[in-house]
Amino acid sequence: MRVLIVDDSSVMRKIVARGLRQAGFTITDILEAGNGQEGMDLLATDTNFKLILSDWNMPVMDGLNFVKSVRAGSPAIKNIPIVMVTTEGGETKVGAAMEAGANGHIKKPFTPETLQAELERFLK
Repeated sequence: MRVLIVDDSSVMRKIVARGLRQAGFTITDILEAGNGQEGMDLLATDTNFKLILSDWNMPVMDGLNFVKSVRAGSPAIKNIPIVMVTTEGGETKVGAAMEAGANGHIKKPFTPETLQAELERFLK
């Protein structure tokens, strides 16, 4: 099972990856991108992901535009589940992400238990 983590903070990418493992998910490969454009560049050549976890606030391409780009992308990527993992918890932003095609939202800070509860439907 493969996961893509898109976040401009390398520390946060490591925290998310560690949280996924602590939550008990059997993940074979975790790839990382530092912003939405890097995520799209990676998805242009590698489409075999079970889940994408994306931050909201990033340079170059933010999380909302990343979600929109994935959903408008090729058939190989447009149905990959995307969960926003962000400090942005306002209903307006969460609603915009869900309307754009995000499948869920996890608010930072989170625990491995939170990840397990929120992501088990995607990572079975």
